[in-house]
Amino acid sequence: MIKSKNIFLEKKILIYGLGKSGVSSHKFLNNKAEVYLFDDDIKKNIKCKSNQRLNSLKEISKIKFDKIIISPGIDISHCKLSKILKKNFSKIYTDLDVLYSFYKNKCITITGTNGKSTTAKIMHEVLSDQKYDSRLMGNIGNPVLSEKKITKKTIFVIEASSYQLEYSKIFTSKYAVILNITPDHLERHKNLKNYINAKFKLLVSQSNESIAFVKKNDQLISKKINNSNLKQKIIKVDELKTNKIFDQLKNKYFLTSGNKENLSFVLKISKILKLNNKILLRTLNKFKGLKYRQQIIFENKNLKFLQCFLDNLN
Repeated sequence: MIKSKNIFLEKKILIYGLGKSGVSSHKFLNNKAEVYLFDDDIKKNIKCKSNQRLNSLKEISKIKFDKIIISPGIDISHCKLSKILKKNFSKIYTDLDVLYSFYKNKCITITGTNGKSTTAKIMHEVLSDQKYDSRLMGNIGNPVLSEKKITKKTIFVIEASSYQLEYSKIFTSKYAVILNITPDHLERHKNLKNYINAKFKLLVSQSNESIAFVKKNDQLISKKINNSNLKQKIIKVDELKTNKIFDQLKNKYFLTSGNKENLSFVLKISKILKLNNKILLRTLNKFKGLKYRQQIIFENKNLKFLQCFLDNLN
């Protein structure tokens, strides 16, 4: 960590939104900067110094902030600080930006409309079983700033929503994944173009030393790539193309097309990282999935019914 180059150290920072993300940002930055807090719900309780909590627009307007960190759930067009945020848009950052400013660790960041949580969970378990210090963060697992005892060898597996990516400014990821894109969350992004652009910030921010993994047969992704000047290596993942790992799998969890697609990305990344295939197969065969996402509701010798729930949060 180089203090002179960190854009958050010793700055006057407003943290807007006091959910899990905002609270973890507060705890992380509290002794590193001059931190102030605000939430649309003035009744929301949080442990902080009395002068840190701001309760009105009048109080906020008196302070000239260097940075504003907003929680993913905040839409700057529909919130109490809308005018202030629009006026100070260049000062808006996310917890992903804070994470990157302090830790330049390798990240595997996963986004997409469906399958983010499942893919992140599989990737994390695969890395952990291969003795990596893997941390599962973001929409799944802990907020990105709540992890402790991070070393240079720690690798972050991050599930990133379009909401987080939309307002991030400096965050970048060594390995970036866009699983798929279908029209979603348009009430927040206003139109499909904005939604796609938010997802693609993950790729646009990458350097020529990074790698992006995208779904091969996704028309929206392919069109965006063709119209973008991207620098990194792009690997197109064909979920219909199986390999020897698929042939050896005995885990019924991966029978569905959605989970096969998720696994295809994990296998591509595993190959790049040169992971041990025997250990990889063992991990996949014991993988149980996320709670309440997929369960067998009927099964006999010739027929099986699966109840599936899509993980398409943001």
